Amino acid sequence: MAQMGDDPAAVRRAVSGGLRVATEEPAGAAEVRDLPEDRTQAILEATKQVGTLLKQRGHRFALAGSVAAYAHGAGTNLQHDADFCVRAEDAEAVTETLREGGLEVRRPPEDWLLKTECFAQSVDLIFRLAHRPVTAELLDRAVEIPVESVRMPVLSATDLLVSKVSAFSEHYCDFGAVLPFARALREKIDWAEVRSECGEEPMPAAFLFLLERLNVIEP
Repeated sequence: MAQMGDDPAAVRRAVSGGLRVATEEPAGAAEVRDLPEDRTQAILEATKQVGTLLKQRGHRFALAGSVAAYAHGAGTNLQHDADFCVRAEDAEAVTETLREGGLEVRRPPEDWLLKTECFAQSVDLIFRLAHRPVTAELLDRAVEIPVESVRMPVLSATDLLVSKVSAFSEHYCDFGAVLPFARALREKIDWAEVRSECGEEPMPAAFLFLLERLNVIEP
């Protein structure tokens, strides 16, 4: 997670660098604008920039993670990176598009994602969610909704929750981080599908039981 986002000056320095802001106009026609000092807004600006670059070139993708939850209406404060789901077979084409847009793309030791930075905010391009590959079917289920002023594909609320709950294990089991999302979007989530996808695993089953006891979902 990039710590530079906590420094407003770092955000402004990033904007004044070599990044070409994506617009519907020809490349180079738009001027880079100053970003607000709030980190949530900087993350949203980075999300819109990357999403617009991918849309302009016709790449298949879907917004994931905490920014996707925000777009669905869960949460108002963003502190972490922006996550985009892309298929592994599209990685090279996506990388080329982002580099042409002025972003440096790097491959970390993990083989399931690429990383870049936009407006001093970390952006991950993910090929696998909770050990499952990003597929055309997953992207087909994405819904196009606004992320502030930019419409883009966002993981469905059901797939987003499945990705979060399926990640629970004996080594990572932060129910408190996922509970507000489940509560806020319970009307959008297909709970039968969630149970079918991950309800047999011990930690996801425990989380679903907690939701039952809290009267978030029916037993």
